[in-house]
Amino acid sequence: MGKFALGKHAKGISDRSGFEYLLKDMRKEWNGLLVGKDEWESKQPQLFPRRKALDAEALKDPRPPSNLQQERVIQYGFNPVGYNDNNGLVFNNLTATASVGTVDTVGSGSGSVDAVELSSVSATSSIGSVIVADSSSADIATVSGMTATSSIGSVSITTSSAVDTTYTVTVASYLGANYFYIDGSRAATLNLSEGSTYRFDQSDSSNSNHPLRFSTTSNGTHGGGSEYTTGVTTNGTPGSSGAYSQIEVASGAPTLYYYCTNHSGMGGTINT
Repeated sequence: MGKFALGKHAKGISDRSGFEYLLKDMRKEWNGLLVGKDEWESKQPQLFPRRKALDAEALKDPRPPSNLQQERVIQYGFNPVGYNDNNGLVFNNLTATASVGTVDTVGSGSGSVDAVELSSVSATSSIGSVIVADSSSADIATVSGMTATSSIGSVSITTSSAVDTTYTVTVASYLGANYFYIDGSRAATLNLSEGSTYRFDQSDSSNSNHPLRFSTTSNGTHGGGSEYTTGVTTNGTPGSSGAYSQIEVASGAPTLYYYCTNHSGMGGTINT
C-alpha cells in the first residue's frame, strides 16, 4: 500500500491566480509557488547575482591628457562621452552639372549644430534641386550666393528633431516582484515636456521578455486600459542591442503610464 493516494482526479488551487487545476498537472516554481502549468514561469535571469570579477588592468590614479576632448574630436569626429559643440558647418564653391542632378548637403552629429551655411553654390540641370538638411537641431541655416539654371528646380531647407533625452531601462526584483528601473530608480515617476522626444533604452539583457509600452491607464492593459501609440516608435527586441521604445510627447498629451506588456505592476507614472 502506497504512502499517498494517487489522486488522479484531485484538484488544487493555484497560489498565483486562485484558479482550479488538476493537482497532477500543477507545477512548482523556483519561489515555491504551486501553479497551473500554463502559469508557470522560469526564474528571470536578473534574479541571479552577478559575478564580480577583479579588473587586473585598472590603473591607480590615472591621468588622461589635458586635451582629451580635442583628441577625440580629431580621431572620431565626435565626443563619445558628451555633446560636441560645432561652431558651424560651412560648404563653399559647390558645383554640379547634370541632366538630372541634385546638390545635397547633409549635416548631422551627436551634439548641437549652431549654424549651417551654404555659399557660392551653382547647379545646372534639366531637373535639379539644392537641398540643405540637418538631422540634428540647427539654430541657423542660410543659403547665399546661389545660382541655378533648370527647367524644374527648387531650393529647400529641412530640419528634423533629435532625441532630447535617453533613459536607461533595467529590470530587477524587489520584495519578490520585478520592476522597471529608470536610470537606476525603481518605477520612477518621470516629468516629460510636450514637443520633446524621449528614448527608453531597453538594450540591457535584464529587459528580456519585458517590452516597455505606454498607456493612459495605470498598469496599462493589466489595469483595463489600452496601449497609447501617439508619437510612439519602437525598435528591436528588449534585452538585445539597439532595442528601445521612443515617444515624442504630443501637445496636450494626458498623464501617461509606462508598463510591461507581459507582466503586471512593473511600471510607473509619466507627468506631461
